[in-house]
Amino acid sequence: MESTKVVQALASLAQVTRLEIYRLLVSRGPEGFSAGELVERLTIPGPTLSFHLKALANAELITARKESRFIYYAANFSQMNELVTYLTQNCCSLGAVCDPVCSPGKYLRPKKSA
Repeated sequence: MESTKVVQALASLAQVTRLEIYRLLVSRGPEGFSAGELVERLTIPGPTLSFHLKALANAELITARKESRFIYYAANFSQMNELVTYLTQNCCSLGAVCDPVCSPGKYLRPKKSA
């Protein structure tokens, strides 16, 4: 992951409402929420939500898909995992023993066997 993308992702999350939106989307999983559901759950005006969703989408932290007349937003888990891996990839590289919690890639989901 390029450092400019990392900075953009972290900057987009460095705002209380966007962080709240993102955490809500992560909790829902790949199914995501419609824009209307997000407005109801977060009790923020639609235009405000759109502004924050745009920032998260520009950072590639969320995806949008259209179903019928609704747009559903979901966390982009692969981008989230790349960000976490980038942040931890040099963990204990100076010779110290890594805490298992700090292990690079720990947060990547194991691939399901076919």
